[in-house]
Amino acid sequence: MNRYSVLVLIGLLFWHSVSFGKDDELIVSTWGGTYEAAQNEAYFEPFMQTHDIQINLKSYNGGITPLQLSDNPGIATFDVIDLTESDALAACDNRLIAEFDRSILLPAPDGTSARNDFVGDSLFKCGIAHLSYATVLAYDDRAFPNEKPNSVADFFDIEKFPGKRAIQRTPKGILEWAMLSYNVPARQIYDLLSTERGFKLVTKRLNQIRDHIVWWESGQEPVELLRDGKVVMASGYNGRFFEARINQDIPITIINDGQFLELGVWAIHRQARRPDLAAKFIAFATSTERMAAFSNLLPYGPTRQSAYERIGLHASTNVSMREHLPVSEYTSYRRIRADSQWYSGTETIRNRWFDDWLNSASE
Repeated sequence: MNRYSVLVLIGLLFWHSVSFGKDDELIVSTWGGTYEAAQNEAYFEPFMQTHDIQINLKSYNGGITPLQLSDNPGIATFDVIDLTESDALAACDNRLIAEFDRSILLPAPDGTSARNDFVGDSLFKCGIAHLSYATVLAYDDRAFPNEKPNSVADFFDIEKFPGKRAIQRTPKGILEWAMLSYNVPARQIYDLLSTERGFKLVTKRLNQIRDHIVWWESGQEPVELLRDGKVVMASGYNGRFFEARINQDIPITIINDGQFLELGVWAIHRQARRPDLAAKFIAFATSTERMAAFSNLLPYGPTRQSAYERIGLHASTNVSMREHLPVSEYTSYRRIRADSQWYSGTETIRNRWFDDWLNSASE
């Protein structure tokens, strides 16, 4: 073999290792911060120890754009992804994630089948819902030493509760909160948001706080903005605010009114390099024991009844975790269950409206 042939062979071997990854590696795309840290303790580390493989994590902040298919099947930049319910439906419709084989799911410890143990809306065509979480409104206790905000309407009331508001840069959640601020019943929100009048009402409400908005994109940002006093109120994930308050002693209080409930969904990329290993991981992570371990670290509700029954006190602070779950009776006041079918069917019109509203700020 001449020198040129050796170089070509080395190049091909290098390309193969870069393109297709290692046989003992699984790449999981997830949300970072305290959420990822809890996943690492409950899922990733135990799975690596049990299966003698390496899990590498890839940052993800939502949407289906990062799932776009490659011209070369089998070289996706990740194998498993943790999606929101609406993104999972959209990704499935666009054939970006694989159809889900329910037979991989493990039974409960008492022998109850997975089908009977998971709550009714957990089994997706292209994934499995593994937790419920809430996007909520919260405030900095230090900013309001006297009267405290306690409703969605207070979030939009700049005169009564002055200061900056941190909001996720997406037309989601804020639409529903705008409706609630007009006292639209939760069951009528999506009917109204399906009309031109609904979006006009949202526009009017957002215009009231336009000059007071600080946009966020990654899940840890609202915690940091509140902690540093850069905003006085923020939208964010219930588990992140819980972690900040309970474990970091940051004076953040969640407003129970209008908690926006969604499901998190494990899915496998349609071009995953290791679909077999990805399926093994999902089966492991959705077992009763692993789900309960996660929910005893962060207050996200497991989608298995057998896991819910094992939720008790926080692993290090002895706080009762059930009281802080998004499905708890303590957080139920005007709770909004996200209509993921509505979201998957209105993506274009929502994004167009949102972009138009953002651009109108500079006119």
